[in-house]
Amino acid sequence: MINTSKIPSRIIRQSSDPNLPITVRIGKSGVIDTVIDEIKEQLSSRALVKIKVNRGIANGNSERSEIFSSLALSTSSIIAFSRGNVLVLWSGK
Repeated sequence: MINTSKIPSRIIRQSSDPNLPITVRIGKSGVIDTVIDEIKEQLSSRALVKIKVNRGIANGNSERSEIFSSLALSTSSIIAFSRGNVLVLWSGK
């Protein structure tokens, strides 16, 4: 479960908005350096980055959670929202 205590309510509201566009897709190549670099670049210019993991990349909830956690860790960001194969990272700004 996501610890939302340190995330402002406006960020939680924005991150759970279905109209927030997906700006990064993780495809059959998986989580590679270029994907991480792209997320870092987007986080430097915006507060929220919405990521979708394509089907078949993560097998089950535990593997998906592991991918989400490693993305947040490697991009120095915070998981603001996740549901299914969708993740929203917050830059903390």
